[in-house]
Amino acid sequence: MQPIVALGCGLVGEYVIHRLADDGHQVAAVDVRIPKSLVNRKEVLSIEQDAYQYVESLKEPAVIINMLPGRIGHDIRIPLIRGGHNIVDLAFTEEDPQTLDAMAKQHSATMIWDIGIAPGLSNMLLAQAQRELGAMDDVRIRVGGNPTQPDNNWSYMAPFSPSDVIEEYTRPARIVEHGKVVTVPALTERHRIAVEGTDGMDAFLTDGLRSVLTTIQAEHMAEYTVRWPQHIDRWLAEGSSTPEAELLDAWKYDANRSEFTWMHVRCQRDDMIREWTIVDYGKDGSGSMARTTGLVTYALASLFATKGPEHCGLHSGVYAPELVSEATLSYVLSIFDEHGISVS
Repeated sequence: MQPIVALGCGLVGEYVIHRLADDGHQVAAVDVRIPKSLVNRKEVLSIEQDAYQYVESLKEPAVIINMLPGRIGHDIRIPLIRGGHNIVDLAFTEEDPQTLDAMAKQHSATMIWDIGIAPGLSNMLLAQAQRELGAMDDVRIRVGGNPTQPDNNWSYMAPFSPSDVIEEYTRPARIVEHGKVVTVPALTERHRIAVEGTDGMDAFLTDGLRSVLTTIQAEHMAEYTVRWPQHIDRWLAEGSSTPEAELLDAWKYDANRSEFTWMHVRCQRDDMIREWTIVDYGKDGSGSMARTTGLVTYALASLFATKGPEHCGLHSGVYAPELVSEATLSYVLSIFDEHGISVS
């Protein structure tokens, strides 16, 4: 097995590292602050250090999990690739990692990026639909992690880097209309949808399609973020004028508050429809978004470390999640089933 290095120990990173340690992997956890739950594990080497400095010190190729916030997650990809590492990348960056493909081939490195729930598992499901249906007429992804009930404040708490949430709300969204990629403002096409266990939630466009804009053939394709109506009302009224530090504090994750993650993927060609619904309410003290995002990351990191990227259908280069093998998708879904995440 290759050694595993995890860069970033936020809510998702902490969860991923625990799952790998549960399997007996020795994991080097690198962040400026390591959670106590990881420090106390014998399988985890806790390294409180700047991630860039640590990466530069590595002498041998390893499996590297990049779970740094999107604003700093791209620059570190270059030394990771030059080091010939196998990289499972969760950093939600505006920069396109595919621009590093030639460099990865040159240095015999493999990187799979956007490897969470959406983007990530959603991409794999679209690839499966395309295998079954061929070119599609309409593709819609709706996904969100939210408190189970709204409140009188923001009706939201960020299960991953709050700064990435702000990026999601402000970055223009790329969608496909009539077979062509077009760019529209984020938060447009707001509409009410039925979500089990609620009286209805709101969905709006965000820039989540990314790689599938060019790898999946569809006449119309879009991804929507799902939130409580009260949350998006307040963001539209106050978001741009509220200091980021204040938002980061207001959206701080509260492990004692009940929450859930919900995703619906629907693909249609003529009268043929392929769709999936994924629901999780968290378990054993772990939040639903950490679980649904982290288990995809964990699954690929585990496969990279034990069987190599080739087992997933990948070789040297940079790959989007929809390019993994069908067997890899089956493995990810089996991990979801094993951990009690509903897939229907």
